[in-house]
Amino acid sequence: MSQTDTDPDGDLIEITAHASLRDIAAADWDGCACPEAGDGGRPRDPFTTHRFLAALEDSGSVGPGTGWQPRYLTARRGGELIACAPLYAKGHSQGEYVFDHAWADAYMRAGGDYYPKLQVAVPFTPVAGRRFLTKPGHEVEGLSALVQGAVQVAAQNQLSSLHATFCSEAEAVAGERMGLMRRTGQQYHWLDQGYGDFDGFLAALSSRKRKTIRRERQGAAASGLDVAFLTGDELQPHHWDAVWAFYQDTGARKWGTPYLTREFFEIAHETLRDDMLLILASDDDRPVAGALNLIGRDTLYGRYWGALEHHPFLHFELCYYRAIDWALAHGLTRVEAGAQGEHKLARGYLPVATHSLHWIADPGFRDAVARYLEAERAAVDEEIEVLTGYGPFRRTQMEDQE
Repeated sequence: MSQTDTDPDGDLIEITAHASLRDIAAADWDGCACPEAGDGGRPRDPFTTHRFLAALEDSGSVGPGTGWQPRYLTARRGGELIACAPLYAKGHSQGEYVFDHAWADAYMRAGGDYYPKLQVAVPFTPVAGRRFLTKPGHEVEGLSALVQGAVQVAAQNQLSSLHATFCSEAEAVAGERMGLMRRTGQQYHWLDQGYGDFDGFLAALSSRKRKTIRRERQGAAASGLDVAFLTGDELQPHHWDAVWAFYQDTGARKWGTPYLTREFFEIAHETLRDDMLLILASDDDRPVAGALNLIGRDTLYGRYWGALEHHPFLHFELCYYRAIDWALAHGLTRVEAGAQGEHKLARGYLPVATHSLHWIADPGFRDAVARYLEAERAAVDEEIEVLTGYGPFRRTQMEDQE
């Protein structure tokens, strides 16, 4: 699919939907997705890089039979790629983490076909970041062209809806001004407030919370397991066998069939291991549990956890506390430990808002969803305010001496 639009300066912009990321040069895509990595440094967001999205496609994790059919969107002016977006035609609502199952049910009970729909997203990844990727200097016209292009693709193909999930706040604001509906959610993130090390972080907590975390870390240490941080060339092929076993175990308990294929991890070893950190707990040479993270320029992103046997507090230790340890040691200022989980609050991870954008073709259904989203935003804002007040950080010297 290809179409032509005009930007505010009167120049023609060609919008194209591609069935494969291989149709788009990696340098062109990454020039929009992670221009800050052009100097050989880390991308701010490793999930929108060409290599990560290509690993999903090349491994068969997305594509035929998965319900995620690639329709990557590009915007070119004078042959130059100025913007792009990871767009997919979806045959279900799985692997999104911004739940619209109730919308789908209501739409279909009213006699409509909710699926297929269009989704601007990183598949299976509840991590906030830019979804409308623009080359520096082309932010305004690039975003406008991609949003208009995605809506036109949905409308021309008589699809029910378009969704951009876990977009940035700036994109949410801009998209709302363009007529899309804005939705908010929440996650729990850890932020470095100049702690220096883990003891510095503990010192900022109330006495009771500090004691709880120390007790949990001591409980995890009592397992006697060895914990290693592995990234880059430290990751060997046999480590991915362990990661796959962990991933299958967690997937079987939580959502049934795992989203990622075994081949994804083989490709990850070749193209993504510098972007990945495996926190691995072992009994001698036998892997027992692990937390797989991706490394951004200033953020550590916790993604997959699994364990082949139970040990008290090991999940907290590997996914939360060791992640903080590694982030502090490597100058990262943020740890995002995945979606949901109020239990993270007591461990120093505070609630933050997440954002998404939605377009629905049917006017009546669109109005109903808009009313729902307005009420939902107010509820989410209130919940974030209340939960922040229940955070573990000390507020007075008196509280610290309890």
